[in-house]
Amino acid sequence: MAQNQSDDTSAAATNVPARGTRIDGIDAARALAVFGMFIVHLGVDSMGLLSPEDYAWPVHDVVRGNSSALFALLAGVSLAIMTGRTRPVGGEPLRRAAVRILTRALLIGVLGLVLDLLGVPVAVILTYYAGFFVLALPLARFGPAMLWTVAGVLAVVGPPLSFLLRDGFFPASPRTSAVTSLTEFFLTGYYPAITFMVYVIAGMAVGRLDLTATAVRWRLAATGLVLAVFGYVGSWLMLYPLGGLDRLVETRGPALTGLPPEMVTDPAVVDDVRYAVTDKMESVSGQVPTDSWWWLATGAPHTGTTFEIAEAIGQGLVVLVVCMFLCDRLRVLTYPLTSVGRMPLTIYSGHIVVLAVVISASGIDWQQPWLLEQFILGSLVFATLWRRFVGRGPAETALGEAATAAVALWEERRAAGGLPGSSSGGNGPTGRPGG
Repeated sequence: MAQNQSDDTSAAATNVPARGTRIDGIDAARALAVFGMFIVHLGVDSMGLLSPEDYAWPVHDVVRGNSSALFALLAGVSLAIMTGRTRPVGGEPLRRAAVRILTRALLIGVLGLVLDLLGVPVAVILTYYAGFFVLALPLARFGPAMLWTVAGVLAVVGPPLSFLLRDGFFPASPRTSAVTSLTEFFLTGYYPAITFMVYVIAGMAVGRLDLTATAVRWRLAATGLVLAVFGYVGSWLMLYPLGGLDRLVETRGPALTGLPPEMVTDPAVVDDVRYAVTDKMESVSGQVPTDSWWWLATGAPHTGTTFEIAEAIGQGLVVLVVCMFLCDRLRVLTYPLTSVGRMPLTIYSGHIVVLAVVISASGIDWQQPWLLEQFILGSLVFATLWRRFVGRGPAETALGEAATAAVALWEERRAAGGLPGSSSGGNGPTGRPGG
């Protein structure tokens, strides 16, 4: 999994990282995304500090969907950093970066398939994640303005296009694993590319900015707030003042409640029908149903609507900015968190493996209070000690070595005449991209 620069560097005297150094706030935000997925994967019954009756469900609802979206957003940031940061590379440096990225994508995809075979009740994101890297490569030459434009167009056009394609040609089928077909990858899966590529491309746009500049950070925070408000308020207006929820009650109420069509609007039962419809909204895992266009008015997590995309990107930008400011000023206190963020592939994969062991040992009653806290604390301790005494995470080291070997092989074959090549013509750095 891509990292956002080489290992530890010292902050400038102002406590703001110098240009070109690693930005710890990106790592901290990545760690929060991983822990958010822990919360969703382990469930509210695994919480000890909170309980289902005491704020556990609100916490779960806040991170559901948003954590995976933040994960994808930060993947885009890493891709931008690997391909030149604020100055996109071209020519030979870009080809070298592409070899590294494709190698990483291949290995991450294979790892995702292996983790999926463990049979844990988790929608493993890694195979999707690998595909997102491949899809994003043609955009690596673009600057922030073009990337924001592409992300915006896809956020607006993608949801209705997905609706039409799934309604007419690609209906969802029962899922047997995280991803089993190209149709699932692009349209009907847990993390469909037509939605999640918006997050990746937006992240690339963010990574093309000078994230060490205070003014840039404040603009990102303001943009995030505007997008989040648009997502929440826009969805609320469509569903309530403009009657979207009432239309869904009429069209979906009978199927969801078993009541005859003429009964679903009866004042005696309409509240129960509304609850059934909103519960359906909250339980979507990938894309909304295609029996009513009004489903596109929802902003609930994992629905893949324009409103949900705006909410998730907006919240992700705010989280990233807050993390950057905190890490600049509280470097020691945030060290464990940034340590997790420096080895996200190790921690994410490790929690799937440990969860498989826990389920195998405990059976159906594996969700026990304080299990979540044990996973989070164990991750913090492991990552901190590994970073302090070893360095880069084990999975990240393996990926980096494989990518370096792939680049060396590519250059050797090109030098021998087996591959086309040209002298460096890039408009950015010519050194090896940070990985």
